[in-house]
Amino acid sequence: MLAVVVYHFAPDRLPGGYLGVDVFFVLSGYLITTGLVAEVREHGRVRLRAFWGRRARRLLPAALLTIAAVAAVGLLWDEARSATRGEMTSALGYVANWPGALGGTSYFDALTPPSPLRHFWSLAIEEQFYVVAPLAIVALVALASGATT
Repeated sequence: MLAVVVYHFAPDRLPGGYLGVDVFFVLSGYLITTGLVAEVREHGRVRLRAFWGRRARRLLPAALLTIAAVAAVGLLWDEARSATRGEMTSALGYVANWPGALGGTSYFDALTPPSPLRHFWSLAIEEQFYVVAPLAIVALVALASGATT
């Protein structure tokens, strides 16, 4: 995480610092998948509602506070009005990675106007993993139990 912060503030000092995001994704994916597999071993299934409820309780309060703060500052300070409603909506829906991906815009593109919500692209990717991974494990468990009966 420190490498990513240094990269943002002084990219010339640590040009590969953004690789910390990749490390975070790998570790997060490993931990989530390990937890889901442990749940299958313990309970014989993934309790999707409980899993997604834990994720929502952990992540939504901070995300909502951030989006609300950006909206409030944008109302009070013209220079801070860089986050559009679309950015706020995509951040809230955890799909902030898609507008950039579909538009061919890189997160690291220095020519785009700055946005206080730009970092939500990585949260969106992680949240999308939180949707796909449990469903994939549920499908694998169903296939495995169908193969053994």
